[in-house]
Amino acid sequence: MKITEQEVKYVADLANLQLSAEETARMAHDLDGILSHIDKLNELDVSGVEPMSQVLYDSGETDTLREDLIEPSLDNQTALANAPLSGAGQFKVPKIIER
Repeated sequence: MKITEQEVKYVADLANLQLSAEETARMAHDLDGILSHIDKLNELDVSGVEPMSQVLYDSGETDTLREDLIEPSLDNQTALANAPLSGAGQFKVPKIIER
């Protein structure tokens, strides 16, 4: 096994997740399967494959991307109009990270 349950617990703690022993074992198994698949992919010979700088290709008329247009952005008052809580020209959100 490449991923230990201790490593899963460590990462879960970093993500502020509380996993049961069963969930920890399942995550370790699943992550190990993912890493095994990546190992198989690393065995492929890609020496003749050119690196891609863009996954989209120049498709001419069938291109579904829109043109980049410079448009005015929202003013502060409009951006905050539907905010549940705002103040001092900013969105106010509750604190969610606690330890």
